[in-house]
Amino acid sequence: MSDLKILALSGSNRRGSFNTALLNNAKTLVSPGVSIDIYQGLNDLPFYSEELDGVKLHPEARRLREAIASADGILLAVPEYNFSLTAMLKNSLDWASRPSGNHVLVAKPTAIVGASSSLLGTIRAQLHTREILHALQADVVSRPEVLVAQASHKFNDAGQLTDESTIIFLTQLLDGLVKKIQTRRKILYSLELESS
Repeated sequence: MSDLKILALSGSNRRGSFNTALLNNAKTLVSPGVSIDIYQGLNDLPFYSEELDGVKLHPEARRLREAIASADGILLAVPEYNFSLTAMLKNSLDWASRPSGNHVLVAKPTAIVGASSSLLGTIRAQLHTREILHALQADVVSRPEVLVAQASHKFNDAGQLTDESTIIFLTQLLDGLVKKIQTRRKILYSLELESS
């Protein structure tokens, strides 16, 4: 089988974001033959509108959909704003969710992480994100939950994870995502053989 490609989306555009740092650390924790590419361009997406969809599809929305479609799996870094996910991340999921019922997230292996300075990490934002992904029929890794609380104490000044428990949980989550991807590849391969 060819290498596995995971597309990562950060819901924070803040310079020095702990959530983007979490994705950068994930790159170093995946097995050989697995790559993680952090998507650049969510800032360029307009708010979803049917007038910018269909035949007049906005170029950045097209690029996002194509990137998700070509990835084997998705990794979302979910900050928590006002007890929920950020508008930027929700907007990217809205764009990815069309056309309804036949979009790029259906059955797509997906994992969620999040970091926050609060004591609860991003538990509420991740819960809301899981509800959205369930509605979109994505195949979401359920365990372990990577909820990085008091994030400023768990990264060094270079943005590297220093908390051993977080490293272990993140590695386990990534392994779970890879297993889902491999299972989906086998199913698709079997279906191709049956139809040939």
